Amino acid sequence: MIDHLRDKGLGVDPVCRVPELSPSTYFARKKRTKSARRLRDEQLIRLIEAEHAESGGTYGARRITRAWPARATRSPAAR
Repeated sequence: MIDHLRDKGLGVDPVCRVPELSPSTYFARKKRTKSARRLRDEQLIRLIEAEHAESGGTYGARRITRAWPARATRSPAAR
């Protein structure tokens, strides 16, 4: 959220004032490496987006979840 508002031309100090965060907290978080959970989530997001696109944008959460076991049995080249 803060990055989004920074891109719109707002400074870190005024943006951090609203949720009562210190700017140093924001900058410390920016320097931290991504957690294993975050990295795995990013992988899953790419897989979900690919499955959704492959379905022509028609599959929702339930159908994508059901399609994954079938996808896992396919060859790696088909993925």
